[in-house]
Amino acid sequence: MISLIIQYPEILIALFCFFFTCFLTRNGLPGNWPILGMLPSLLIHVHRLHHRCVDLMKQSNCTFLFKGPWFANMDYLITVDPANIQYVMSTNFTNYPKGEEFLNIFEFLGDGIFNSDGDLWKFQRKITQSLINHRKFFRFLVKVTYDKVQKGLVPILQDAYKDGLVIDLQDVFQRLTFDTTCLLVSGHNPGCLSLDFPDVPFSKALDDAEEAVAYRHVLPENFWEFQKWLGLGQAAKLSQAWKVLDHFIDKIISKKRDELSLNVEKEEEEEGIDLLTSFLNQSVETTAFNTKNGKFLRDTILNLMLAGRDTTSSALTWFIWLITQNPQVEEKVRNELKQTLNKNNNNNNNKWHVFQIEEINKLTYLHATLCECLRLYPPVPFQHKSPINSDTLPSGHNVTPKNKIIFTLYAMGRMKGIWGQDCLEFKPERWITEQGKIKYEAPYKFLSFNAGPRSCLGKDVALTQLKMVGATLIHNYKFKVVDGGENAEPDLSVILHMKHGLKVNVINRWSSNNNNNST
Repeated sequence: MISLIIQYPEILIALFCFFFTCFLTRNGLPGNWPILGMLPSLLIHVHRLHHRCVDLMKQSNCTFLFKGPWFANMDYLITVDPANIQYVMSTNFTNYPKGEEFLNIFEFLGDGIFNSDGDLWKFQRKITQSLINHRKFFRFLVKVTYDKVQKGLVPILQDAYKDGLVIDLQDVFQRLTFDTTCLLVSGHNPGCLSLDFPDVPFSKALDDAEEAVAYRHVLPENFWEFQKWLGLGQAAKLSQAWKVLDHFIDKIISKKRDELSLNVEKEEEEEGIDLLTSFLNQSVETTAFNTKNGKFLRDTILNLMLAGRDTTSSALTWFIWLITQNPQVEEKVRNELKQTLNKNNNNNNNKWHVFQIEEINKLTYLHATLCECLRLYPPVPFQHKSPINSDTLPSGHNVTPKNKIIFTLYAMGRMKGIWGQDCLEFKPERWITEQGKIKYEAPYKFLSFNAGPRSCLGKDVALTQLKMVGATLIHNYKFKVVDGGENAEPDLSVILHMKHGLKVNVINRWSSNNNNNST
């Protein structure tokens, strides 16, 4: 054997590579190598990063210090400890801003609400909150969502049903939420939710930017800058996507300015009003900020587009997938919908129906099902913070300004110490009290809508859309997952997209009624 190895040294090299790879890919805690730190293990597991974080959190009592290479600023404290999250997000909030590092990684978002800190963040949050909470905007939200479901989503599903087509629901939902978000944010209807499935450069660019940013988290900064200098890899993909995003948003803003300058009226009192019109009409101007400023509008619109399109479409995709995998939950949701229609004296109990806002407000089990979906498959699977000053977290871990703190929401939903022994089960009942009411869970445990001063402004908007769309789909259609979709996996991105999409056959529950174009 020894003579064979001497004669053929490539055998020894192959054996070494085999055992070295096996060592790196084991599911235990990663080794801390000289010079390279734990980077080799991270790169080996990057294709299954979400699951790797689950492994690490289980084996490290919910908090783990990842040591990066000595030549790169890549030391991460990864935690899902609710006490740590409450401390960072609320108790000592001022010591944990987004910071320069976050701004550099998410630079394509500019100075929007996701990136900004201090007075700029407070200003944007205050004005955005006032506009989102206005009755005109809520009225517009309800109308846009209802119209897009009835005139956009339903025709696509009907076409797929009649022709026996396989469709990708993830793509359909992204088109739906892109159209609705464009309308809500800018009043512009891109019309991408249509039977001919037109190309949507903006959506593709946003997907590319999100994927690139995810990789930027795990690549050394020097390597990223080298890619950028060469115009290659993920850095080049981000640069190209950035240009497409800017071009699209510039066109929207220019078009809106022209409309307002010509006093184009859109029956605002009856139909509501979009956010861009509100920003331009309100014209808030101080010594530091101006809502009519081009960069302010660009950054604000892009941040709101990202929030509205991606988080809602991600939630809808995983919601439908979970429903297909849990028929007992699907039946309970349908029974609640039937009871609601009966209570409202609606004769469409056993007929095709698009749900209105007043019909979804008290759907307890549907609400619980959506919360359970968000617990297991949070649309934003990671959060990223850095301290200004050195600090000690409740878990006893010390952090410095050189550390990055990562909350992994995907792993948090899979911790027995947080959610109990049945944490891996899809169980909406965990969200319902003995009295049949929605059970409150602290945001530091259920972080899908953020926590503390940065709690999500669009929570009610998202839940309204999810319920209106979800109720209509479950009442009228049944979906059969195909092409191995029962083993769906999350993709690597800053948004929890489903790898390979969600391919389904569509079944119309009321096909014999031939009543698919009216409520």
